[in-house]
Amino acid sequence: MIAAILLSLAVAFGAFGAHALKTRFSPEMLQIWKTAVEYHFYHALGLLVIGVLTFYMPSFLLKWSAVLLVVGILLFSGSLYTMAVSGIKWLGAITPLGGISFIAGWILLFLQPGKNYRYKVLT
Repeated sequence: MIAAILLSLAVAFGAFGAHALKTRFSPEMLQIWKTAVEYHFYHALGLLVIGVLTFYMPSFLLKWSAVLLVVGILLFSGSLYTMAVSGIKWLGAITPLGGISFIAGWILLFLQPGKNYRYKVLT
C-alpha cells in the first residue's frame, strides 16, 4: 500500500514538474526536481518488489530494506523537492543521507537469503 501511494505521488510530482513548474523554475531547479522524481520512482518500484517478496518470504531484513527505501525517498527526494521549490541550497546537505539510506536498503535486500523459498513461489 505504501509503494502504491509513493508511486502515485511520483506520477503526480512528475506531472506537476513537467507542466506547472516548467515555466516557473530555472533549468537548474527543474533538473533538481526531475532527479527527485526519478529516484522517487525507482525506489518506490523497488519497495513494491520488496512487498511482493515479503509476501513469499517474510523476514526482518526485507522489512528493514523497505523501511530504508521509504526513509531514502523522504530524505533524498524530499530534500530535493523542497530545495527546488524553496531555492534553499543547504537542503542539499540532507540529500546524501537519503542516498545512504537507499544503499543500505539495497544491501539488506542483497543479504536476504532466498534459500528454501523458491519452491513456495513455484507451488
